[in-house]
Amino acid sequence: MPVGNISFIKDFVIVGFPGLQPHYYGLVSSLLFFVYVFTLVGNAVFLALFVMSRSLQKPVYYCIINLVVCDVLFSTTTLPKIISRYWFQDGTISFMGCFLQMFFVHYFGSVTARLLAVMAIDRYAAICFPLQYHSLMTNRNVFILILGSWLLGLIGPLMMIIRAYPLPYCASNTIVHCYCDHIAITTLACTDREEYSYPAFIHAMIVLLGSLAVIVFSYCAIIVAVLRISSAQGRMKTFSTCSPQLIIIALFFLPRCFNYLSSNINIKFSTDLRLVIIMMYSLLPPMINPLIYCLRTDELKLLFILLHKNTVMFSHESSVF
Repeated sequence: MPVGNISFIKDFVIVGFPGLQPHYYGLVSSLLFFVYVFTLVGNAVFLALFVMSRSLQKPVYYCIINLVVCDVLFSTTTLPKIISRYWFQDGTISFMGCFLQMFFVHYFGSVTARLLAVMAIDRYAAICFPLQYHSLMTNRNVFILILGSWLLGLIGPLMMIIRAYPLPYCASNTIVHCYCDHIAITTLACTDREEYSYPAFIHAMIVLLGSLAVIVFSYCAIIVAVLRISSAQGRMKTFSTCSPQLIIIALFFLPRCFNYLSSNINIKFSTDLRLVIIMMYSLLPPMINPLIYCLRTDELKLLFILLHKNTVMFSHESSVF
């Protein structure tokens, strides 16, 4: 049966949290708007510091800059529409716009997972092969790894779009989610979605578990190398260089793996609780990551101290004149 000509839906309506009472709409929209602004400002500050300081132009910071771009683009893809849903009671999104949002949601998620794996490889090379680090992690090699992350991230989301777009959408157009994702859209199709859900789940597991396997291998090797350091102070100093990445990795991977696995082993949550979990692991890391970079990275802390001293000196000289 040709399914491409049976789609009667011209647009979708994003519901958000179905159990949320209308008198909380203003509070939720304000909270989401704060998250969006804080994400933009925090990541913009880090980007400005990277551009101004040559000391930050190292392989690991090239990865972080790409994470910054992913975080900003993901938040910009998802947050404005759900903010509009609660601020202006406008949750309508066009048919094509919903599929574009779905593509970018899964694309930026895939790229982020792979970039975190690249960052783990960088730390592995720095700690396990310190003498060969600069020959291994050259700008060219890091550029290839980063570019590969962006290019490989296209495959899965494109396949999801190609398979989901022609389905017959002739029932409800209400998306019980805060943005368009693959499951939320294909659930509305007037066909058996099982043959579409399993390939998407397998792709998600390959991206998540494949990247996580690289990260686990890298950090197991790092732990072994750190334990061989005779000085306790040296072990702590070496391992502290990895702590920002470990926090970011935990925030990204653990909730996602739990959400995917729980939905496939019959652990039931209310729809609102499930959406809260999804929004927390989708939107909090982009907001929190700049703080982790700045508070847990020695180069950035030193740069902030220098900027603060220069600002104080400039203010003092201005007051004298």
